[in-house]
Amino acid sequence: MTNAESIHGSVQGAVREFAQATTGEASSLPFPVAVVLAAVLLPAGAALLVIGWRGLRETLPRNRFAGVRTEATLRSDEAFRVGNRAAGLPTLVSGVIGVLTAAGVLGLSGPAQWLALGVGVLGLIGLTVAGGVLGTRAAATVKEKPARTLGCAGQCCGNGVCGIA
Repeated sequence: MTNAESIHGSVQGAVREFAQATTGEASSLPFPVAVVLAAVLLPAGAALLVIGWRGLRETLPRNRFAGVRTEATLRSDEAFRVGNRAAGLPTLVSGVIGVLTAAGVLGLSGPAQWLALGVGVLGLIGLTVAGGVLGTRAAATVKEKPARTLGCAGQCCGNGVCGIA
């Protein structure tokens, strides 16, 4: 191979690399990165799926760890139930999107892998936030029950003794 052929070959290689870099051709994620992303997305999606399902079925107990946990939903059991029922469908769908995104990150390559990751993460976050907003608004519509008082509530007799019960 002559010196001119060598220079021509390296120029062609450089032009090819430059063309790939400037045209935006995306390469696949490195496999360890794809595995870590899938390891985060899969359990997050599964958890959202279960929380959404239980919220829809009204079997999600009032707690401080799962479901829509805002001031509006935590003020009563009824508000928590109503808020999480309203947020159930968007939360369930965001869980499905999370699981499908994990599969897409592992199963796809090239631009399709990046597209699945971007759309999946945005969909997961967007629907989860939308579910939270919906649930909070629904819980805010629940009327607070007035505190029940017995008799005269100690106003007339004093000493906690009341003739009206």
